[in-house]
Amino acid sequence: MSVADSMVQPASYRGTTQTWGVVLLVIAVLSAGVYLQTGVAALLSAWQLPEYSHGPLIPILSTFLFLRHLKRVPVLLGPVTDRGAGVAVIFAAVVLGGVGRLIQISDFAAYAMILWIGGLILLSFGWKQGKQFWPPVLHLVYMLPLPSVLYYGLSTYLQGVSSHLGVYFLDLLNVPVFLDGNIIDLGVYKLHVAEACSGLRYLFPILSFSYIFSVLYKGPLWHKAVLLVSAAPITVFMNSVRIAIAGAVVDRYGVEFVEGLTHLMEGWVIFVACVLILFGLARFMLFLNPKKMSLAAALDLDFDGLGPQLARLRLIEPSRALIGVTALMAMGALAWQVIPARQMASVERESFFAFPAQLGDWTSTAPFRLDPKVAKVLAADDYHSVTLTKPGAAQGVDLFIAWYRDQMDGGTHSPTICLPSAGWEISSLEPIDAPADTPGAPFTLNRVIIQKGLERMVVYYWYDQQGVQTASSYYAKVVMTLSKVKTGRSDGALVRLITPIAKGESDATAEARLKDAMRAVVVPLPRFVPGA
Repeated sequence: MSVADSMVQPASYRGTTQTWGVVLLVIAVLSAGVYLQTGVAALLSAWQLPEYSHGPLIPILSTFLFLRHLKRVPVLLGPVTDRGAGVAVIFAAVVLGGVGRLIQISDFAAYAMILWIGGLILLSFGWKQGKQFWPPVLHLVYMLPLPSVLYYGLSTYLQGVSSHLGVYFLDLLNVPVFLDGNIIDLGVYKLHVAEACSGLRYLFPILSFSYIFSVLYKGPLWHKAVLLVSAAPITVFMNSVRIAIAGAVVDRYGVEFVEGLTHLMEGWVIFVACVLILFGLARFMLFLNPKKMSLAAALDLDFDGLGPQLARLRLIEPSRALIGVTALMAMGALAWQVIPARQMASVERESFFAFPAQLGDWTSTAPFRLDPKVAKVLAADDYHSVTLTKPGAAQGVDLFIAWYRDQMDGGTHSPTICLPSAGWEISSLEPIDAPADTPGAPFTLNRVIIQKGLERMVVYYWYDQQGVQTASSYYAKVVMTLSKVKTGRSDGALVRLITPIAKGESDATAEARLKDAMRAVVVPLPRFVPGA
């Protein structure tokens, strides 16, 4: 019998406690925690960041959604014959978690946790009944950190939107302002809309709240959809208001007042304001709801009877499927204690301190050190930033290389993310083949034209994943993941060259200069960015 079969009303079925069923469930859960411990550790680490500090609330809210729904699940006393889906999902979770442990990708184990929980529900209730519990299981996705590629891309996009809206609100307040990329110039003070100002620390928890609102709301499906998608515009709007308020305070009262106000507005004030707007939107939707009801009734915030539903766990019967899953998880947990974790493969390379200053006809300046804040966001294990010059060249070429020992946590991200933050607009972007006479194997790179006002530049950049050069960040991630599986290595680099397009100079002339410098750079590169 399944959990649904054995979970009956305690008041009516006293004396039916299944001790071994409860014991097996506890052992299975504890064993899964040990087996997927890398995922648990990754979540606990991510939850310490401001953007994911809401994470511990997600399992609690998902449990509430589950128990609330459980009250409406009828008790089936007949045998359950459709537990196969649950067994398959649990097996997939075990495989995914095991692969994540072996190749040291903790995110895999975190994803496997959600699969395992969903599989356990399907195993217990059977497919026909268990599939209706997908809302609380899907809600657990909100406790996961975003992959770094998505995080940086979304953060940069929200920075840009918040900057433009913030400037728009400042214009409405008659505050003189100029926007340069993500820098709001107030004359006496420059307000940098940095990564922390993107609004992600509000967006993720508000997304979770809007999801719960849409699940609980009693009304037409399109009402639910509006509540679900409203989180993003509400968050962006309030974040822009916060930026505008900070700018107005600087303009009227001076720089010394903005720091304390910014810290205040970055915390619970904005979050609570977003939640109140979400409640207000739900209240407005009631005017369009054919069922006249109060907001409390519409959101179905009923906490009665959750305790008895939780107590129904003591009636779980020790089915063969539960016994098998428990044994599987226990053996897996024991295996991880016996089998040592795979150590990161060592990588032999030269430090960029030894990068030659003379590259053919090109000579480099002394290396530049990045601003500490920029270096912290970059999070590279080693980097090289110089300007290359050549006798007779109209302009120099800026060379930047960032190398990462382990790209599982962060790693390279596209210059198309950071360049707009500095005020540069991308006028064209296309992948091209490296010139045929470039030393080494053929590869692809990205050709970008950027501009700021009347200034224009040509940019070349590519990803170097252990000797595989490519213009595609996605292919670079695939190569890195496969290398992690095969060799245990996840190191890689980003190579970027930039040259200005001088006044009266054609794009082709500037690009020829960039190609010439690139040919010189790739020759010593394998010493510092090792191949396979």
